[in-house]
Amino acid sequence: MTQPTSVLIAGPLLPILQTAVESHFTATRAWELADKHAWLQAHGASIKALVTSGVYGASAELLAQLPNLEAIFSFGVGYDAIAVDVARDRGIVVTNTPQVLDDCVADTAMGLVLDTLRRFTEADRYVRAGKWTQARFPVAVKLGGKKLGIVGLGNIGQAIARRAAAFDMEILYHNRKPKADVGYSYYADLDAMISACDVLVLAVPGGASTDRLIDARRLKLLGEKGYLINIARGSVVDQPALVQALEQGVIAGAGLDVFEDEPNVPDSLLSMENVVLLPHVGSGTAETRQAMGDLVWKNIDGWFHKGKKLVTPVT
Repeated sequence: MTQPTSVLIAGPLLPILQTAVESHFTATRAWELADKHAWLQAHGASIKALVTSGVYGASAELLAQLPNLEAIFSFGVGYDAIAVDVARDRGIVVTNTPQVLDDCVADTAMGLVLDTLRRFTEADRYVRAGKWTQARFPVAVKLGGKKLGIVGLGNIGQAIARRAAAFDMEILYHNRKPKADVGYSYYADLDAMISACDVLVLAVPGGASTDRLIDARRLKLLGEKGYLINIARGSVVDQPALVQALEQGVIAGAGLDVFEDEPNVPDSLLSMENVVLLPHVGSGTAETRQAMGDLVWKNIDGWFHKGKKLVTPVT
């Protein structure tokens, strides 16, 4: 009788996805291993697939301990935490879950724009603290007519642009090259776009090419009336420089769903009223997480049970 394929699960998955993987394969939960290194030395050669996510990734060190790995299936659109080049060199396929989370991440970005400029959660805290009986809440900033600059006009960036346009915001964008099918204002020069916009939204992948893309100099270009919104990766922003810019009034405020060292958020950010902080919930709806789980399973099922057919390979 053929033995089930051995699969390593990097970290806890959506329950229904984890159940499916464990029902069809010989699955090992990496996070429950008492001595992961010893286990990999003893059993790493038997592993044919790694199921992971943008959080847990797949380092080059881990891949080196899985000599017979065929495929990496990631729950998430970003794959900067996966050693894709190493996988490619070894002929290991990598899949992710693009498009199914675009709308919810874009909703999160737009929610942060609204909240950061209109100060809704700050106003909520004001009411709960009983301050409304003492004085009126300070005025906020109107969205309509403001220029919103998007760094990275991929699927998520375009979904953000559509939402912002509905609020009568003017859309600017910076990309490696202009999009032929959009009517927004394209800026080949990132610095020029940052200088021109009121709200800067980051929607680029993480990784070496975007590491600390927004640094102290570019925050200064955004200016004292400018706002930063980050739903990309914490690594895209120089976080200490951002903290300093907020403390010194170099920029007006920020809305952040991602951070440099999640889930750790600097105390300095926690104490600021002009910053909206979310716990990396960009795609965090039941519907989207289910769609992501379904897509991971379609890739797994396609590879092992349907002639190595993948739905969303990372190319």
